[in-house]
Amino acid sequence: MDHYLLILTVIGVAGFAMTWMPQLSQKTGISYSVFFLVAGMFLYLAFPEVLPDPLPQHQNNLTLHLSELIVIISLMSAGIKIDQPFSLKAWRVPLKLIGFTMVLLIIVSVLLGYYYLNFAFASAFLLAAALSPTDPVLASDVQVGPPNDSEKSKTKFILTAEAGLNDGMAFPFVWLAILIGQSVSTGELNIWGWVGYDILYKISSATVIGYLLGTGVGYVIFTLSKKYKSLNSTDGLLAITSTLFVYGLTEFAHGYGFIAVFIFAITLRHFEKDHDYHQKLHAFTDQTERFLLASLLIIFGGMIVRGVLNFLTWEMALFSVVFIFLARPLITYLILIPEKYSQREKRAISFFGIKGLGSIFYLAFAFKEFNFSNQDEIWATVCFTILLSIVFHGFTAPKAMQKVTEQKS
Repeated sequence: MDHYLLILTVIGVAGFAMTWMPQLSQKTGISYSVFFLVAGMFLYLAFPEVLPDPLPQHQNNLTLHLSELIVIISLMSAGIKIDQPFSLKAWRVPLKLIGFTMVLLIIVSVLLGYYYLNFAFASAFLLAAALSPTDPVLASDVQVGPPNDSEKSKTKFILTAEAGLNDGMAFPFVWLAILIGQSVSTGELNIWGWVGYDILYKISSATVIGYLLGTGVGYVIFTLSKKYKSLNSTDGLLAITSTLFVYGLTEFAHGYGFIAVFIFAITLRHFEKDHDYHQKLHAFTDQTERFLLASLLIIFGGMIVRGVLNFLTWEMALFSVVFIFLARPLITYLILIPEKYSQREKRAISFFGIKGLGSIFYLAFAFKEFNFSNQDEIWATVCFTILLSIVFHGFTAPKAMQKVTEQKS
């Protein structure tokens, strides 16, 4: 059998099927991520020697770059569809989820990883950092709709903004895990250097670059184009090309590209908020994201059946259950107590901290930078947590979001 042709066929069929998946998810109340996960498991069981090796331990660079690509496209997609302009008051709750929930969740996870799972401290810290962000890739069921959507949901806005913000904000903690690991051999851990460079410089430079480029691109396509007709564009392609450009330029400047892309998308979106062009930009990023997601979920299904969970113990499985069903919901709910939302809204925000491909990126990145101990165990724990999230959130998120929306209408 021709391996290349089979791979092309699988990718083509997956992309073809994704065309109707949003409607199918709406009809069945089941996220399309579940369908592609099952399809991937089936395909890798049916063609074990033909499809490419899906295990991240064997394909770290490929895992790193594929997960990186879909995350930055998802961040652009999330940012371009948020109708709420940024302000400290309007974005108060998403910022609280970043500043408090994510940090507290990292602390709890580090303690569990170190004392309960008996991981080395650096490995426990990496596990916590990689799992801390909610995922913009697998969270489409709990996110806001297209630009200027008639349906207004504070719950969906909060979950979309959280996913967009914290996928970049987790990066300093991943770097801290790397520095902790390196300090074992060097005997030095420069915390102030980490604060100054990995937090202050990298976040601020990403924010500035994202804002300036978003303003600049917005000026060209929404202001100059009115004066110079040759600058008029109707191509949604600009969304992807600008995403790659912003990400690459920010990384060259040693800033966090994830943060820059999201800031860029928000800035561009609100340069001229009601312009019809945003619909085309969103449509192109959404279609590209879903096409990539279909392929990567099939690979993830292959990871599950090909042995990424072989090192999973009952203790690691219990860690994942506690993380998904207790730690994230409880910490978030406590943070939301002062907020004037209904109990149903608070529960939805608390429970739908979806985990996904961003965590896989962070692990692949960290393992490239430093030879952590417990790597197979970390992969198993993170992938099992993602699997739990896909299954649990995939069967509950669409219906839960529908009930929250109906309650507010």
